[in-house]
Amino acid sequence: MQQPAPAPHGAEPPGHGADRHRSVSIFDVARAAGVSHQTVSRVVNDSPKVRKATRDRVLEVIDELGYKPNRLARALAGGLVRSVTVLTSDTTLYGASLALRGIEEAARAAEFAVAISVLDERAPLTPEDVASRLARPGEPVLVIAFNAPGERAWHALPAEFPAAAVVERPRDGHARDRPEAWLDDRAAAAQATRYLLGLGHRTVHHVAIPSSTTRVGQRAEGWREALADAGRPVPELLEGGWSPRSGYLAARALVADPQVTAVLCGNDELALGVLRAAREAGRDVPGDLSVAGFDDAPYAAYTHPALTTVRLDFEGLGRGAFGMLHRLLDPENAPPPPPWREPELIVRESTGPAPGR
Repeated sequence: MQQPAPAPHGAEPPGHGADRHRSVSIFDVARAAGVSHQTVSRVVNDSPKVRKATRDRVLEVIDELGYKPNRLARALAGGLVRSVTVLTSDTTLYGASLALRGIEEAARAAEFAVAISVLDERAPLTPEDVASRLARPGEPVLVIAFNAPGERAWHALPAEFPAAAVVERPRDGHARDRPEAWLDDRAAAAQATRYLLGLGHRTVHHVAIPSSTTRVGQRAEGWREALADAGRPVPELLEGGWSPRSGYLAARALVADPQVTAVLCGNDELALGVLRAAREAGRDVPGDLSVAGFDDAPYAAYTHPALTTVRLDFEGLGRGAFGMLHRLLDPENAPPPPPWREPELIVRESTGPAPGR
């Protein structure tokens, strides 16, 4: 058998030179180490089914060639590609979009692929329907359950699926049977209400976002409790939607009343609509009407006047929810779920002392 000609003086060994500009593959490592690509994948995945001498040789070649394992390499040994399906009904909602970003960041760091399945708000969302939305049968699931469709999907998800969710704070403040992550909207709304009362306002009105669990959401509950605890009148709750238009329509008659001096909104988009309605009604903000929002969306600091609001760490919440799921899937090796920041009241220009104070 004819032997290959020796490399000219100064030529680079295989894996260098002309090959330098392409990524080193699992097959390159296997060829250089004299093993199968399945063995390389087992080494990458820390499988105990590899002899120490073989493992050391493969690791030495990986280091020499600068091989970077990827999900495909891990799957070549017959294992599963690590992935998760995120169920959400609306990726445009501010909180949901940031929670999704946090999930994606944490999943990428853990080398998980992420698939997104958008729920139909009108669908019945039976267990069979929810299961059919997963990228692969039995795949791990994360549910963004800030609104009613997400909450229905979370409850309908079959118990055998490994899953976690970001949810509206449970009424009793306790997690249910499966891992759940939430922000304490209730306490944050109570804090914002107390702040407005501290400025001398007799009471605070509330334009609410829809709730995922009950007719009255946790932000509205916190507002109501703070007023009751302070012995102040509890006005009728105004139901808004998620958009500036819904806030505008809900608040036109409200802000036209000069006896109304403070409004807490369920999110910053509602607050934009309330500010517009106040301007049309000739109300000065904050001279004779204080308006506060919720979420601290990026535009909140740049409205006129700049919006007082509650800052919520939705990205951290998403990272934490993925961490809970990762820990459920791999309790021995996955790191503890990272914490997220507590809600924080951000005081800006749209709130001030009650008229006459």
